[in-house]
Amino acid sequence: MNGGPGAVIGGARKASASRDGRAASAGECGASHSSNVAAETGESGERDYDRIMVDFARSPRSTLGVEWELALLDSRSLDLTPAAETLLADVAEHAPEYEKHIVGEMLTNTIELVTGVHKQVSTVAEDLATSIGALRKLTEARGVELMSAGTHPFAQWQSQEVRAKDRYLELVDRTQWWGRNMLIFGVHVHVGVDSRDKVLPIVNALLAYVPHLQALSASSPFWGGTDTGYASNRAMMFQQLPTAGLPFQFDQWADYEKYVDDMLTTGIIDNINEIRWDIRPAPHWGTVEVRVCDGLPTLEEILAVTAFIQCLVDDMSERLDAGETLPTMPDWFHNENKWRAARYGMDAIIIENAAADERLVTECLADEIERLSPVAERLGCVDELHSITSIIERGVPYQRLQKVFGTTGSLTEVTRSLIGDLRSSYS
Repeated sequence: MNGGPGAVIGGARKASASRDGRAASAGECGASHSSNVAAETGESGERDYDRIMVDFARSPRSTLGVEWELALLDSRSLDLTPAAETLLADVAEHAPEYEKHIVGEMLTNTIELVTGVHKQVSTVAEDLATSIGALRKLTEARGVELMSAGTHPFAQWQSQEVRAKDRYLELVDRTQWWGRNMLIFGVHVHVGVDSRDKVLPIVNALLAYVPHLQALSASSPFWGGTDTGYASNRAMMFQQLPTAGLPFQFDQWADYEKYVDDMLTTGIIDNINEIRWDIRPAPHWGTVEVRVCDGLPTLEEILAVTAFIQCLVDDMSERLDAGETLPTMPDWFHNENKWRAARYGMDAIIIENAAADERLVTECLADEIERLSPVAERLGCVDELHSITSIIERGVPYQRLQKVFGTTGSLTEVTRSLIGDLRSSYS
């Protein structure tokens, strides 16, 4: 990935009220935006520019970055605890070298681990293990436990605090009940793309793998003390936000730029990062960002999913270089696949292609592991990719959580199992 800055907007719009009722500041569509977008016209002043241009910071092919959201728990009650600000202050004082790797999120019950840029999954593992080890020293001194899953099994959304950051407060103010209900945790994987022309074909083709990733990572059958009947309730929750869910399929980069321009012009977003698709271009970093996965309880599962995503993107990039057109499917198939995987997890029968062929997701995963093995050899992640097989054999996260609940009848014990999973997954 490329950590350098992208382009900046070269013009400013006049202050106005946005169509959805939010007040727009003088700089709302001007230089206060993130450095991902630029004005097409070179003229200065307050004249409206013609169209937003989105600059893509090309990255070395298939480089990696991972973001892992962790829940902060009171060590006695195992309920969520608003300890993020205290822990971030501890990081600044006692472990300042981790300030870019241990960061806050929207809620004060969440800490996010952010890796550097890596070529191989094995060094992602070292990065995350080092960061979580540093964080663990601080949490233990504060009586705080850590866990990762798509949702906390019994915590109540009404009790959670939003961090006092403008972008979070505005999101909640705009989305109201749904925004306050975003008591969810995820894993985001960035993969570098070496040409802007490859980005949208890769995003479109990756949509076919949403059900694979959703089923494999599903870890949120319980929400607010309720058995939802879904393998991933997080998937259903997160898509309620206005710009979340599955991405639109664009054929040309100019069409994507037009979409971004429309979103800014109408006040739907103030920043390109507010496009919260399950799979999205990350222009500032020069990556495709896959945001499908629930929070994963173990480092092994993080690495398995990361290897799968890296292999998929690298394979697609290679095929594009060879002049191949990547396959796509209609949006209605993708919508159905996401729902099936969220509802049924590893028992989902998914739609594989535009011809509407269907198969069990576990069969599709097994075939993909075999197909991608030569790619994994080239990238140095064979062990991580093939660990998907053993993860499936012993039960993916939601299956393990359901088993604990079936045995104990206690969501506290379900939560305790998540704490134990995380503790035992790294050294």
